[in-house]
Amino acid sequence: MKINVQIVAQQLELFDDAGKLLRRYPISSAKNGVGEAYGSYCTPRGKHIIRAKIGTGAAENAVFVRRRPTGEIYTPELGAQFPRRDWILTRILWLSGCELGFNRLGSSDTMRRYIYIHGTPDSVPLGVPGSIGCIRMRNADLIELFDLVPAGTEVDIIG
Repeated sequence: MKINVQIVAQQLELFDDAGKLLRRYPISSAKNGVGEAYGSYCTPRGKHIIRAKIGTGAAENAVFVRRRPTGEIYTPELGAQFPRRDWILTRILWLSGCELGFNRLGSSDTMRRYIYIHGTPDSVPLGVPGSIGCIRMRNADLIELFDLVPAGTEVDIIG
């Protein structure tokens, strides 16, 4: 399996080992564009792997803070209560860069920047940049992807 994230198209593509396209999903990457620097709130480019899968069996719309479930389930009412919260929902695929000096180690380390592929509220638009660095997906799409890919899956973010 391999994942390509197409920043310009705002799409995530899943390929099998033979290179056959299996799925294509709409996403939302960083509203600040692409970049690797710590604190930039940009989506990092280049070769990555899924270092960790978090949230196996969690309910759809389960809320995560610091990679831990809070016990909350996202609703529009909860969203209205906390309008400035960056909602990380349902599952987390935590990315780790593979290119030393570009997206791995130092001030550009993707994993230390806590860059994930994660779920987002249904009201959040996809197909346009809007995150603070992560790759946002619809919750149902993320559950499907999460169940299809193992930890260690290659992720190429093309921007």
